[in-house]
Amino acid sequence: MDQALLNKIMKRGVANIIVEDEFRQRLEEGKPLRLKMGFDPSAPDIHLGHAVGLRKLRQLQDLGHKVVIIVGDWTAQIGDPSGKSQTRPMLTHAEVLENAETYLAQFFKIVDRSRAEIRWQSDWFGPFTLTDVLKLTSQFTVAQFLQRDDFAARFSANQPIAITELLYPLLQAYDSVEIESDVEFGGTDQMFNLLVGRDLQTQMGQRPQQCFLMPLLPGTDGVQKMSKSLGNYIGIDEPANDIFGKTMSLPDTMIVPYFENLTDIPDAELEEVRNVLANQAGNPMDLKKQLARDLVTQFKGTDAAGQAQAHFEQTVQKGQMPTDLEDAELSSRDRLTGGFLFDEFVNRAGAKVEDGIVVEDRDEAGIKAGDIVVDLARVVLGAGLASSMGEARRLVAQGSISVDGTQIRPPDTGARVATNVRDGSVIQRGSRDYRRLRIRDSGG
Repeated sequence: MDQALLNKIMKRGVANIIVEDEFRQRLEEGKPLRLKMGFDPSAPDIHLGHAVGLRKLRQLQDLGHKVVIIVGDWTAQIGDPSGKSQTRPMLTHAEVLENAETYLAQFFKIVDRSRAEIRWQSDWFGPFTLTDVLKLTSQFTVAQFLQRDDFAARFSANQPIAITELLYPLLQAYDSVEIESDVEFGGTDQMFNLLVGRDLQTQMGQRPQQCFLMPLLPGTDGVQKMSKSLGNYIGIDEPANDIFGKTMSLPDTMIVPYFENLTDIPDAELEEVRNVLANQAGNPMDLKKQLARDLVTQFKGTDAAGQAQAHFEQTVQKGQMPTDLEDAELSSRDRLTGGFLFDEFVNRAGAKVEDGIVVEDRDEAGIKAGDIVVDLARVVLGAGLASSMGEARRLVAQGSISVDGTQIRPPDTGARVATNVRDGSVIQRGSRDYRRLRIRDSGG
């Protein structure tokens, strides 16, 4: 075994290994290890924060070891309490299965499917009886679980802790017993759960698993852990232009952590990046472009990376509109014909509107006969510029949306605003995302 390569795998992009000497001993025994990573499909998409651990799995796969992925179709209905300040709502089993399908497809963009085993928690928890649950819970005490920082903080603040949340670490630990895990991977906020797995394996006569604790990757804000709920994430399945553009928006302080945890650049080159930033010996934008190209290449390919860079340089750096705009279809049935949004638009614009269609020009207001009056947030969502109506409304409220080059500033009502659009109107999110609206007849 190449010791230099092994040392790099064990040190780079790893926060801690419990217990490192035991892990090395297992490697020396020469048997393929079972590398466990569980996921709760409480959300369908994988972002770069998840990719840190998945890349480590792939590196160890390439040394001959096997990944066992646990689909937490039971625990996802509870929600992992790690790092949470309140109880999470439970998901239905149907929601979990739908999320899992998308998640697995993205998971195997990084991990080698041919050297992986998929296991579903329901295979062993489905037949569980109340007696089995009581036997499992008898292995630990409530006092032990209240040592967790998140539980302790909530207990001290008199905030509720559901019994189901206390069960979560036990269920995750039992997964390790069921698959006879040799090594489990998780973020540093998962340490308690992984250690419970070690303890339970020992109590049930198994050799305790080793724990690879991965660093928590800060999101695009450079402060908080990357999270879809915080909106500071970069999804691996996002369009290449979005991955590139979001990477370019990172604070300079994130350049080294992202290179270290998400790329395979040689250690000497990584050290050079550190020196350039520390000594202000180069332009951080050039390093971000290198990083962005690397990330897009990993998930979209070399050609897509080059196109994404050209798009960024044209639209953001030079402020030009791209020539190959993606079309977004808008039906005349989407027009507003009444309600407070419609009334607000008519009063603000002084427009004459019938059945949601402007009937006379208002040049001073940029309004033409034939324009359609729409709820802007719905157009943003329909054009694919937001992943949910909530996100679309936030973008509108922040003034992040422009129509035909004019930034739309919402009135005092906040995120709800009506505006006029026409066939061929260009709707823009921020400085890099554009769509050309194509209006079709509602009967076609």
